[in-house]
Amino acid sequence: MSFPPRSATARLAAAAALAAGMLGLAGCSDDGGGGGGGNSTSASASAPASASATSPAPSAGAAAITIDNFTFMPSKLTAKAGAKVTVTNKDSTDHTVTATGSGTFDTGHIAPGKTATFTAPNKAGSYPFDCSIHPFMKGTLTVN
Repeated sequence: MSFPPRSATARLAAAAALAAGMLGLAGCSDDGGGGGGGNSTSASASAPASASATSPAPSAGAAAITIDNFTFMPSKLTAKAGAKVTVTNKDSTDHTVTATGSGTFDTGHIAPGKTATFTAPNKAGSYPFDCSIHPFMKGTLTVN
């Protein structure tokens, strides 16, 4: 079977389409990381319970949650009372970290690729949370 010769522009367009398709497939792969298990991180700070969508990346040892593949990582986080918790959304859709029942913290919508912070409650205890957009996403913040 013989194909007619292609121009350099046509070959370049075909190569770009192939590369874009390969990148799209790579984004669908599963790294097997799971839900983060019982990892915990501790940090300390003092401030009222609030959220901010313009936070810098967390420093080493700071309390942090990463959202990836519709999973909170870690799903069980330990932080000191009043600690700042940074949430990074690595998914392709908005998410939240919202305390269920107590209403003590809520990041609001975090856009893809963005971060937000909230302040852990000042009272020690266990605070379940979910994504208010995707309630099947669940986690627990333990404050000590």
